[in-house]
Amino acid sequence: MPCPALIRSVSTMCYAKCAKHVAVFTRGYRYREDVHGYKQAANVVNDDSIPSTSNDPTMQGVERLVEQYERHGHRIGKLNPLKLPHLPELDRFALLEPSLYGLELQQEISIQGETKTVETLVGELREKFCGNITLETDSMTSASEKQWLLDQFSLVQSEKTSQDQKRRMAELMVKSQVLDNFLATKFPTLKRYGGEGAESMLVFVEEYLRSSSLDGVEDVVIGMPHRGRNNLLVGLLNYPVEVMIQKIKGFSEFPDEAMSVATGDVLSHLSMSTVLVFEEGRNLHVNLIPNPSHLEAENTVAQGRCRGRQQTIKDGDYSSEDTTRGSKATCLLLHGDASFTGQGIVMEGLNMSRLPHFDIGGTVHLIVNNQVGFTTPPNKGRSSLYTSDIGKMIGCPVIHVNGAEPEQVLRAAKLAVAYRQKYRKEIIIDLLCFRRWGHNELDDPTMTQPLMYDVINNRHSIPDEYAGKLKENEILSENEIESWKTEEQSRLNDSFSYNEPISEKSYLSNKSPWGKLKIPSDNKVTTWDTGCNADVLRYVGAKSVAVPEQMKTHNRIQKSHSDSRITKLKSDGLVDWALAETLAFGSLIHQGYNIRLCGQDVGRGTFGHRHAMMVCQESGAVDIPLNKLSPDQNAHLELVNSLLSEEGVLGFEYGMSVEHPDRLVIWESQFGDFFNGAQIIFDTFISSGEAKWMQQSGLVVLLPHGYDGAGPEHSSCRIERFLQNTNSSEDVVDSDAVNMSVCHPTTSAQYFHLLRRQMIRDFRKPLVVASPKILLRLPAASSPMKDFESGTHFFPVIPDSGTKSPQTVKKVIFCSGKHYFALEDQQKKLAEQNQDLNNVAIVRIEELCPFPAEALHREVSRFTSAETFVWAQEEPRNMGSWNFVDTRFRNLLGIQLKYCGRPVMAAPAVGINALHLQQVQKILNDPFNL
Repeated sequence: MPCPALIRSVSTMCYAKCAKHVAVFTRGYRYREDVHGYKQAANVVNDDSIPSTSNDPTMQGVERLVEQYERHGHRIGKLNPLKLPHLPELDRFALLEPSLYGLELQQEISIQGETKTVETLVGELREKFCGNITLETDSMTSASEKQWLLDQFSLVQSEKTSQDQKRRMAELMVKSQVLDNFLATKFPTLKRYGGEGAESMLVFVEEYLRSSSLDGVEDVVIGMPHRGRNNLLVGLLNYPVEVMIQKIKGFSEFPDEAMSVATGDVLSHLSMSTVLVFEEGRNLHVNLIPNPSHLEAENTVAQGRCRGRQQTIKDGDYSSEDTTRGSKATCLLLHGDASFTGQGIVMEGLNMSRLPHFDIGGTVHLIVNNQVGFTTPPNKGRSSLYTSDIGKMIGCPVIHVNGAEPEQVLRAAKLAVAYRQKYRKEIIIDLLCFRRWGHNELDDPTMTQPLMYDVINNRHSIPDEYAGKLKENEILSENEIESWKTEEQSRLNDSFSYNEPISEKSYLSNKSPWGKLKIPSDNKVTTWDTGCNADVLRYVGAKSVAVPEQMKTHNRIQKSHSDSRITKLKSDGLVDWALAETLAFGSLIHQGYNIRLCGQDVGRGTFGHRHAMMVCQESGAVDIPLNKLSPDQNAHLELVNSLLSEEGVLGFEYGMSVEHPDRLVIWESQFGDFFNGAQIIFDTFISSGEAKWMQQSGLVVLLPHGYDGAGPEHSSCRIERFLQNTNSSEDVVDSDAVNMSVCHPTTSAQYFHLLRRQMIRDFRKPLVVASPKILLRLPAASSPMKDFESGTHFFPVIPDSGTKSPQTVKKVIFCSGKHYFALEDQQKKLAEQNQDLNNVAIVRIEELCPFPAEALHREVSRFTSAETFVWAQEEPRNMGSWNFVDTRFRNLLGIQLKYCGRPVMAAPAVGINALHLQQVQKILNDPFNL
């Protein structure tokens, strides 16, 4: 082993003048202290182009040679556990040749008074930087961080692994292998996605958890894909083997009382919440979140859940003390090699890692590198040298380690935790391993990777190899190895024979604080009093525009927003959409509910209506008035002007929403159809998470919707897709048990009640709102204050607003959203033209799912003479709500609807204005002309 001190002394020379190259900058708004959820911190950026500290040409060459080994030693590292004949490892790399720096191998040099040859130095450098564990720091922007990491790298390499640690690693991997063999024997046709070939992953995870706990971390959120998941659950996270085996046998992982909602998920998506103890008096809560089959989709969900946990336990940005992010709660993500480079959400998550309101104090990323993606080899799956190269976009250090060397994997874990703990930034570990079988155990990989699998099939397993090595070194005996196997085999056999029903599933989730919630009724839709005391509402409204005296707000905002709001409140004027939202937020904060509103430009609002975030025109300082409702305020509004991302951000917000039930989390799309970039999150988490995992979420999604000539991509929120994603029944009346609510409200009061209902109810469901654009400022869509006061609630159906006698109505037009106001205006215009339309009623459906069959039945029953029933919508016939409502009107109400709307179209809207105007005139005339 080379002398670390000697190499460090030369290495340190390269950074001796780094202090001259430090630049400090801050980004984003200059936040005031009361901006909830973000503590401003300076980012230090260093220039690593440091001149040599020596005037001796020979020592200059030595310094450059050492620096190149630090930077590029990983290129010739002994990292691959497979000696592939068609892909030989490099033994030489041009930039590591001494001759390039004017040095000869037999040339003598002196370092700190010790004389040695260049050849000896090269041997020491190769041993340190080109072995089974290597460090890649070239993209790091901070010279001091880089030097610290290099020093720590030397330290962990010099540390001896104790015999107890070696035995523990061997035991962990041997028992993991026993589990895989057991499942392969008992269930030979099972696709279990075992951990064979990557067993050292467990060594890494255990050391990560142990080191984090000893450093004071109390909560760890883990996100990972399918491969090796069962091994981690059983081997480290206390998942009951009997439950897993019952699941494999075809039984439910949930108790009988949950089966009205639960449909369950496959074996490779099981999750676990448990408490581990690595040192007496220190409990570590570990939550392995459920995952879908869409690889990497769980990444930002796990990070969002971690951020949510930090808010719950007041860690980092949410602490009243000066604690750094991630001191108590942190996140570990496991990845596959092909998906890490292939899935865009990985880039989104890395980009989010250091942004205000998304920063969780650094995530440790472990790439379980099988060196193949299903059947795709690396040279056809990525353009970069390493699967970890995407981390270079944020200057992320990378540890490359040979997965067949568990002791080096242990060192990699220690180094990764130490870096994250010190700098609270991302770090990537590239764990080079292999996949013993194909993509699943029933797949034959030799069809496409014959050379690779010839090597794999002719080598010992990693557990056997390592245990054998310890046996040779007399650290382990054959009896100990066999006793582990016998012990684990016996445990598995007992679990296999267990036939009692699993009635208590408290270990499947963290019951508190979710335990106070209920599984919603499956036989009715409940109504909740979501109104609020009028004095509280007026107080909240006034405080929502109160800013410090020294703050100069924008003249237009002051006049049209702040002053106008105060005038409305004093005169009991109509409450517009923005004020209604503010009253909902403020009243919920007053009741102790935290609120997080996230999306692109949400502080101001895409349409310049919200202004929940005031920006001083002179200093750029930001003020959020709702966070100063009272001196002893314990709940807050976190406003998050997000990056230009949909999938990553929505996943993060979903993770925030499932961490605590008393947190109202809202994601607003800039325009309604932008959600389609996050379709995976809607399909695999939001719409199905409760059914698959019994995981409730009260997430609210706001999707601006409405046809106003903006063209194909800014008109429709594709409400039909969300209706299709619901489990609403076509022939049975819906109840609260539907998987999510889909609403298209027409008044500000309705929106207010929807937001408050999300928190007031004793269960949580996602809420998708087709939110307005022109209605934001339309007086007809504004509501009087009395509609917000105590005793009021949301109406799933709003009756016809005319004064006509119900008995005279011959035609009933049903609609939702802003189209109602256009139809109402058209009805008035036609009446002015002496057309008798007193026999036409217009009924608004505000909540499409759960479908309000009973409310509609009551409304329709009033019109005893009605002969024609029309569904009117702005959207094309193959889009919008038509296909959803048509069958339910027929099956549940016995009503045959006539359709009035745009014809079948390929795009949601037209881009030719003349054609748009023609369509508008037609869809307004047709409902009255039928």
